[in-house]
This record gives sequence, C-alpha cells and structure tokens, in this order.
Amino acid sequence: MSGDKIGGEYGEIRANIDIQSLNKYLGQHGRGIRVPVEVKQFKFEKYGQSNPTYFLTDGSGTRFVMRKKPGGQLLSPTAHAVEREYKILQAIHTHNTRNKPKAYIPIPQPILLCEDSSVIGTPFYVMEFLDGRIFSDPRMLEIPKEDRKQCWLSAVGSLAALSSLVPSEVGLENFGPHTPYFPRQIKSLSKVSQAQAKVVDVETKEPVGPVPDYGEMIAWYREHLPDESKTGLCIVHGDYKIDNLVFHPTEPRVIGILDWELCTLGSPLADLANLLMPYHVDPAEVPPPNAISGFKGQPPDAVPCSLEELERAFCDGFGIPYPITEMVFANSWMIFRLSIISQGVAARYARRQASSANAKAQGDRFPMLGGMAKRLMLEGSSTQLKAKL
Repeated sequence: MSGDKIGGEYGEIRANIDIQSLNKYLGQHGRGIRVPVEVKQFKFEKYGQSNPTYFLTDGSGTRFVMRKKPGGQLLSPTAHAVEREYKILQAIHTHNTRNKPKAYIPIPQPILLCEDSSVIGTPFYVMEFLDGRIFSDPRMLEIPKEDRKQCWLSAVGSLAALSSLVPSEVGLENFGPHTPYFPRQIKSLSKVSQAQAKVVDVETKEPVGPVPDYGEMIAWYREHLPDESKTGLCIVHGDYKIDNLVFHPTEPRVIGILDWELCTLGSPLADLANLLMPYHVDPAEVPPPNAISGFKGQPPDAVPCSLEELERAFCDGFGIPYPITEMVFANSWMIFRLSIISQGVAARYARRQASSANAKAQGDRFPMLGGMAKRLMLEGSSTQLKAKL
C-alpha cells in the first residue's frame, strides 16, 4: 500500500519464524522472488485475524505478502487452512486471466504454496502485494462523501461478481459441501463455541465462558432458516468486509479481496450481511476500549449511502429481486457468528496463542456482540410481523 495508505500497518515479528529457512525455500521455489527477503508482520487491529500475516521485501525491492497457519494446538482441525486460501485464489486468478476484463474479480495474484511444516513451522503461502488503501474504519471519513459512496458500491459490485461465479466452472465444485450453508454454520460453530467457552486462562484459571443467551439464539436460528434454493450454491468468502478489501490508491474502486481464511461454498447472503454489518451496528453497544465502528444512530454525513441502495445494487448485480426477506436472519446470524469468532480470539488469548497485538481487547467483545445479535433478531422479527399485519 502506498505511503498515504489507510490501514495495513506492519511492525516487528510477533509470531517467530525461521528467516534463514524461509529464505532457503524461497530461493529454491519462489520464482520471481530474489532472496534474501526482509520480513515484517502486519499488525491487523481488527477482531478475527488469526492467520499470522507478513510483509516481505525481496532483494530487488519487490514486495509480497505471506500468510501462515498459526502454531500451537488449534481448537478446530479445519481452522486456519491457508492451503484452501491459496487454492481459491489460484482458481479465481485463472478465471480472471481467461475472462479479463469481463467478469473480473479483484484479488492479489497467488505466487506459491508451501505445505511442508518443517520450513517455518506451519504451512504458508506467498501472494502479490497490492499497492492501495485499506480502510480500517468503514465510515471512510478521510475521503469525500461521494468517494465513500462509490467505494461502498464497488465493494458490493465486487461481491456480486464473486457470488455470480459458478463453482464448477472454475474447478471449485468440490471446494465445500453442497448442503445448505446456514445449517452447516450453526452445527459447526455451535461445536466450536462450546469448546471455546471451556478454555481456561493459563494465568487467571477462569474459563472464557459462553456467548450470552447462546441456547435461545441457536434455537431461533434453527427455526428461521432461509430458503437457500433462491440464491443457489455460490462461492462464499466468509469474512467479506471493508477492511478486507484493498482500494485503488486514488480511485474509489476495489482492486483486491483479502483474507480468504473462511472461504467455502454456500449462501451469498452471508457475505452480503457481513459487508453491510456496519449499518446495523450501534457504536454505543460496544464502547471503548472494545469499540466497533457503525452507522446506526449516526449523523447523515457519517453514512456513505443508504442501506437500501447497497442491497438493491447487490440484487441487480447478482440477479435476484429486492427486497431480500432472508436478510433478517442473515444480519443477526452474522453478528452472532462474529461473537463466536471473537470468543475464539479470547480462547486463543487465554492460551496465549493469539497473533494479534491487541488480542485481549478483541476477545473481550464477544459478549457485547452476542447481545447485538439478539437485538437484531428481535428488531427484525418485529418488523416482519408488522409488515404482515
């Protein structure tokens, strides 16, 4: 990212790696990478970041990004699969090469994948470094309001392009189950959350604890599942949001989608709800030091454009009618899911395995996020009931 970048800061390495071994491997397998490389680690202040990510500068000054699986005991055997990240990036890159500029999906070009844990302790991959802007605050107050609107519309447009990609046409038909996405999410994340709740802090000996109203919320989600046949089986990024996008250095458009850690096949409504989450977040519900930026209750100048405009743009790009009634479920579930992810950061911190510099503050958010998910569920149910009367 350029010198006037917003976000994307990096510093000294926190999750130690064997630089000498890395350079030896890159010298043998990294076509286009001139060793030795200088290594820094991205800070990533946002919750949920768990795969250590590094900024590489090679001997010629060319910049790359490396992502590796975290070390230590993992709570889930399928979590942090950098191999899957690389596979989906490779598939989309091949698609872009064949179809550019038609149906282009903005991503960094993948360079190499190393599945040999003996090199730096865990599998890793290297990809292109994109020179652009990362907005850590979805309000984007540093740029003019019209640019904010266009950035958000570009984010929605890029998501619609990704969601429109047919998995079987890019070799990803077996990338994930073909069963409905949200029931799978509820089943798998329920197990993960229950395991995380039992993790005991190595110093305080206190358990992490459950997400508030966990049982009640899970029961509601199971009773209000969306009809996923309306949207079909799509590629799901899994964490599609503003600060996982790289924007052009000066133009209000997306040039790269980052952080494919949770990618799979499923419902595009999950990614859409995740992207539009700030429109349902009241900053007062998550006060400092755990604050989360949101548009709910904010003055008009702080809101890039209307929620309806963005949802309509997705419907137009993806080819489904507006409004999407299932968004009540999706909006609440994605925040509840975020509370489980935040609970996971708390569990990793309890074991002192978290890679983020402010992992404790990130983990402390999960009870507040759980409460926010319930509020959305209640509000959405009330609105739909009134609409039927």
